[in-house]
Amino acid sequence: MLEVLTNAPLNTVQDLGRPESIPLGVACGGAMDRNAFALGNILVGNTPDAAGLEIVFFPFKIRFHHDCVFAITGAPTKVQLDGMPLPSCWSMKARAGQTLVMEAPKKGMRSYLTVAGGLDVPLVLGGRSTDIKGAFGGFEGRGLQKGDLLPCRADTSRPIPAHGLGLADLLPVPDKEGIELHILPAAEYEEFTEQSQACLVEQQWRITSQANRVGFRLEGDTALQTRKPLSLLSHGLLPGTIQVPPSGQPIIQMADANTCGGYPKIGIVVEPDLSLLSQMPPGGYVKFRIISHEQALVRLRTYHQHLRQLTQQVEATKAYIITR
Repeated sequence: MLEVLTNAPLNTVQDLGRPESIPLGVACGGAMDRNAFALGNILVGNTPDAAGLEIVFFPFKIRFHHDCVFAITGAPTKVQLDGMPLPSCWSMKARAGQTLVMEAPKKGMRSYLTVAGGLDVPLVLGGRSTDIKGAFGGFEGRGLQKGDLLPCRADTSRPIPAHGLGLADLLPVPDKEGIELHILPAAEYEEFTEQSQACLVEQQWRITSQANRVGFRLEGDTALQTRKPLSLLSHGLLPGTIQVPPSGQPIIQMADANTCGGYPKIGIVVEPDLSLLSQMPPGGYVKFRIISHEQALVRLRTYHQHLRQLTQQVEATKAYIITR
């Protein structure tokens, strides 16, 4: 059992979301930084779909009501367990009654707390993630509040130090100055003027204050325009879709993306890069780089291969610790 000691309305229980429920009009949801979340579950020996905490509001304090192996990934944050500083990217064992404090990260936006066994919240529409818009899933369909008691599943893991396991390559945290996002042309890409197609990749785009789990609104010096006015019926959307409303300033759909919309789509961010984008704060800058479908598949396969290798390394380390 985890006891929340601070009000944290933007901190939520998340998992990998509900992708199979998108045709029902339900947002995919799930962890914004799926890379960091996946690594956290690997470090505590969980299955990929185990539920954990996404933390964006700091300082965050919890008390462990029983012995528990946990890991913290994502944006690097100063962490203390009963006042003892903890290193980054480790799994650790907390004793019953100990208090964990996480301070605001110096860079990045989201940190993740995973516990061995996962959080024991109900499965709703195929997932345990919190859908704040729909007020369901997670813990009572809302963000966390002081006094909440979060049940945990059985803990059978041992803490595994993650140094030397290649986490740096899978947990990049961007600087505010800017990142490059790899994208594919979307359905209406050819409907945009040649100048707009060039501006999409040549200019920097600033992330505005209108950035949340639903979408990131961008702002650039030159607005994007279609060759002629378009009247589109609402159609399906997925996280990563780059829509262009009448203002000409793009919107990138994020984890809680709308499931349909009628704005023309100029591109889609490849899946591994969405995790990097999720750590960018308002005021940060992004640039786009168009790649081919083959290059996008290579990036995705490489990412999944790296995760599999990391899982194998953790299991080998765990076996070594047990036999000693």
